[in-house]
Amino acid sequence: MENSETAKLLERITFDPRVMGGKALIRGLRISVKQVIKALASGVPEKDILSDYPELEKEDIQAVLLYASNLVEEERVFEV
Repeated sequence: MENSETAKLLERITFDPRVMGGKALIRGLRISVKQVIKALASGVPEKDILSDYPELEKEDIQAVLLYASNLVEEERVFEV
C-alpha cells in the first residue's frame, strides 16, 4: 500500500475527547475501532458488519485494521 493511500485510510480514524471518552472512532461516528476489531475477532464477516452499521464503508474496516496493525507494530516488550 502506498504512503498516500495509507495516510488517506488513517484519516478515517478520529479522536474527540467529547465523544466516547476520546476513543478511536471511525470518521467521527459513534462506532469505535474497538467495536469493529472485536466483531472481526469474534468471526463476524465484514459484510455483516457493513450491514449492521450501514454508515460504515469497506474502507473504514481497512482503516481499522491498518490502525490496529500500526499499534502492534510499535509495541515493545521489555524484560522485567
